[in-house]
Amino acid sequence: MNKKQFIKAVADKANFTQKDAGIAFEAMAATIAETLKAGEKISIDGFGTFEMKTRAAREGINPKTMEKVSIPEGKSPVFKFGASFKNTVSSK
Repeated sequence: MNKKQFIKAVADKANFTQKDAGIAFEAMAATIAETLKAGEKISIDGFGTFEMKTRAAREGINPKTMEKVSIPEGKSPVFKFGASFKNTVSSK
């Protein structure tokens, strides 16, 4: 399912227009990004948790030259599904 199909499915389920569902989706995505950028964590009961994780600095290899390179510490967004959501979608 791509973004357009997802927005259509949400619009159908919530009885919204596709335009309104698209606006809501974009607002949700922007809010998540802004909150994570501010260093905060988002926890949505029954769904999951968005947060930033720090990756330690490490040494890598440039595959083109086989030269060792230093990769600095970095941060990346992470999403972890909650237990109730996992139970909802699991095939038990």
